[in-house]
Amino acid sequence: MTPTPWSAGRVLALPGHGPRLLFGRMYEDPRVEERAFPAAPARVLCVASAGDTAAALARAGYDVTAVDVNPVQLAYARARVEEGAPTALGSAELMLAAARRGAAAALPRWRPGPLRAFLDLDDPRVQSLWWRTRLDRPGLRLLMGAALRPAGALAAALAPGFRHVVPARFDAELRTRIARVVARHPNADNPLLAGLLAGRAPDPRPGGTDLAGRVRFVLGEVAEHLESVPAESYDAVTLSNVLDGPGPAYRRRLRAAVERAVRPGGTAVLRSVGAAGGAAAVRAEEERCPLWGSLYVTTIGGTA
Repeated sequence: MTPTPWSAGRVLALPGHGPRLLFGRMYEDPRVEERAFPAAPARVLCVASAGDTAAALARAGYDVTAVDVNPVQLAYARARVEEGAPTALGSAELMLAAARRGAAAALPRWRPGPLRAFLDLDDPRVQSLWWRTRLDRPGLRLLMGAALRPAGALAAALAPGFRHVVPARFDAELRTRIARVVARHPNADNPLLAGLLAGRAPDPRPGGTDLAGRVRFVLGEVAEHLESVPAESYDAVTLSNVLDGPGPAYRRRLRAAVERAVRPGGTAVLRSVGAAGGAAAVRAEEERCPLWGSLYVTTIGGTA
């Protein structure tokens, strides 16, 4: 198996060996895929991760294959989708929980009560005003700058293969992305924002016995999987975070693998936390989660 930074199953520079659970839940909005993909029961590939996207696509009637290079993550996704197993905390959630505790300790408006009131709003105009005047204040900017800039706490905590992924001004980028989301999407109908800012658990769980056997789970690296299957095996693929870490050579390899494995006229959706311009940045506005800086929606054999 060709190694990438994801192959180790770790994003944090922690002591010990072996893969860990990285994501206890997923932060993609499956509405993007459901709008962009060919109609069900199209054959689709997704990254297994925590299982949320695989479950949403299976429930929408798609023929789903979920692949992951991390055996711990794959087993967790399978248990959530097929058995309705409860959500656990992965490395991502532990980092987010620490950030929320720090914000709540230092900033009264970021404590659970005031934040709950913000997240229960359903008018984007009111939300934008609330964000600008009550939440996006100098104290938050100071904390986020210390945590999210290249020399900050996040970069120091990441494994070496992921440190270059953090944008130079990720603190400002993330605040801009949150402002973009609250200006477009009602908070009350946005569990992705509530999960990120307040740690609210997703409800309902992503799967259960109704989805048992409806998702094929594959242990493997995604580019290798796409290279190994017969040509045109899929009608669509959705890949998030896959390009966050590997370099340009892997990007070229993955693109060639997608173009081979997805039929002409099919769809590829790729998300990245990195900053982007042009159409990818504009499409990111469709996402209800502010983590994503770019969202590529491409027709195979066509244009983005």
